[in-house]
Amino acid sequence: MAARYSARELLDRTLDAGSFTSWDTAPVDVGPGPEYAAELARARERSGCDESVLTGEGLLRGRRVAVLACEFSFLAGSIGVAAAERLTAAVERATAERLPLLAAPASGGTRMQEGTVAFLSMVKISTAITAHKAAGLPYLVYLRHPTTGGVLASWGSLGHVTVAEPGALIGFLGPRVYEALYGRPFPEGVQRAENLYRHGLVDAVLAPEELPGIAERAFNVLLARGEGRPAPPSAPEPAPEGPVWDSVLRSRRTDRPGVRRLLRTAATDVVPLNGTGEGEADPGLLLALARFGGAPCVLLGQDRARQSAEHPMGPAGLREARRGMRLAAELDLPLVTVIDTPGAALSKEAEEQGMAGQIARCLAELATLEAPTVAVLLGQGAGGGALALAPADRVLCARHAWLSPLPPEGASAIVHRTTERAGELAELQGIGSAALLAAGVVDRIVAERGDAADEPEAFCLRMGEAIARELVALPALGAAERLAARTARYRGLGLPG
Repeated sequence: MAARYSARELLDRTLDAGSFTSWDTAPVDVGPGPEYAAELARARERSGCDESVLTGEGLLRGRRVAVLACEFSFLAGSIGVAAAERLTAAVERATAERLPLLAAPASGGTRMQEGTVAFLSMVKISTAITAHKAAGLPYLVYLRHPTTGGVLASWGSLGHVTVAEPGALIGFLGPRVYEALYGRPFPEGVQRAENLYRHGLVDAVLAPEELPGIAERAFNVLLARGEGRPAPPSAPEPAPEGPVWDSVLRSRRTDRPGVRRLLRTAATDVVPLNGTGEGEADPGLLLALARFGGAPCVLLGQDRARQSAEHPMGPAGLREARRGMRLAAELDLPLVTVIDTPGAALSKEAEEQGMAGQIARCLAELATLEAPTVAVLLGQGAGGGALALAPADRVLCARHAWLSPLPPEGASAIVHRTTERAGELAELQGIGSAALLAAGVVDRIVAERGDAADEPEAFCLRMGEAIARELVALPALGAAERLAARTARYRGLGLPG
């Protein structure tokens, strides 16, 4: 692990030179007894700080931001009544001034010398941060070494984006306390940043020097509502021709561009997020903040390169998708879903972990999400895993993408008791892009000049332009109007007239 920075050193390395302005006033007097007063005096002398937290504002690559940071050398960064009041006042000021908020905790948790009143002070900090987020303002957290106890269990775990310091000890119960209570050491490595990343609890593990870069990209997306350049209208593509089975085979090419290639080629300010934030991660689902043509969005996409027969997308992937939906709702950002899956997991584990329920919840939440929504059929669209991300205000479809209740072979096996008639049944089911357009399932087909795999960059740029066009146009409509149109779209699908 890199050398530990003090709170002031971290801010000096994160903010533009000379831009930090403190918001701190004298700590409130908690009436300490003689012994605790002496501890506070020694902590002030040792740390050079008057409390365990610093608050204020500065410029981060030219953008005004509010900051909160713990000073661990002041009584292990513990939070008492005075520190909690300082943090709460700073969050409330950031909300009132509509500033994004960057928090950098490093703390042993509640200050034991102040007991229960200090413990319950976490409530007001969390309440202030919840109000900040409800105002549509970003909250980024950088978990430093160590962050434990009540700090992690309150304001340390509420970030829209959460990054951890390499090697940092991060855990609910400090290992020293655990050993004292249970007479054995806590298992090694469990409470380390890298293990939390593997379990989808933090979005990245980055050195302090990398914090300004990811914070800048995140703020560029999260504060870009209403931005984006309107793209000139393009002529609709002619109706695709050719057998649907040809499209199915093309969609399965291993070199076909997927969601990661789309982001690399057509998006900017990409900030990958990781996991559900609740102890799960699925490599088959990619969650990110991004901009297309300057327009911001939360993107959640199926990464078929990381799905396989051995490791299909499972319920955790859909729980991660629902995290993306919540982010879009909290931040009032458009949501882009990218569908590209050979099918969701069919297994004992998937059944016991509630695959069907997760599909149902994704459908319900997407269908009623107040944020603008764009679905992109990028390649394969098989079964409930595809259906979970399909409801949207606007649906874009690659020329050789398709959407079906099952892979065509599976549908053929049900209807004809053989997989040999998969191509015939795919045609009859209307799973290809031309039939989907005619049925009103999709709104626009994005061309593939022959095959997207043969022109990956050009194809991704065309798809990116189509996404950007929708991201600029949709927010101009009111939420009520969008929701009514979305409901009517799916209410009338397949009905005569």
